Amino acid sequence: MNRKLLTEDGYLKLKKELKYLVRERRPEVTKIVSWAASLGDRSENADYHANKRLLRQIDGRIHRLIKLFEVAEKIEYSSVQEGKVFFGAWIELENDDGEALRLRIVGDEEVYWRKDYISIHSPMAKAILGKQVDDEALVHTPTGVKTWYINSIEYNTDLISTKDE
Repeated sequence: MNRKLLTEDGYLKLKKELKYLVRERRPEVTKIVSWAASLGDRSENADYHANKRLLRQIDGRIHRLIKLFEVAEKIEYSSVQEGKVFFGAWIELENDDGEALRLRIVGDEEVYWRKDYISIHSPMAKAILGKQVDDEALVHTPTGVKTWYINSIEYNTDLISTKDE
């Protein structure tokens, strides 16, 4: 598995999810499975089968998160990034049609949380990385090349805690 980039807050969010699954959710579902199993015949026990399936899903997610953290690289903000588009940046863009976007460049593991997050591997991110305010970026799309202009760049520098739990 290749290294996986995570923003600082994405890293903390996934650590928190892993902690929750291991310490709270899994024990909770395990108790339900044990209770359902104690009722006797499991062949027609819907509670047992449903919660056993849920337990397998939780175990799968725990396993994926553990494997992710073996190769994860938390990318923290550096003042050197200021004024340019890099990983973790919030960018406001506008095209010639007056369409405006506000988005953030994040790692592949974070992109599913919000509609305004894009992967660092996306065509848009590749086109705007390293650019500054008022630069134009040519984005190759299935419908052709689109021109976007960078209106603003900012970084989330106010994280409360960066400690791994």
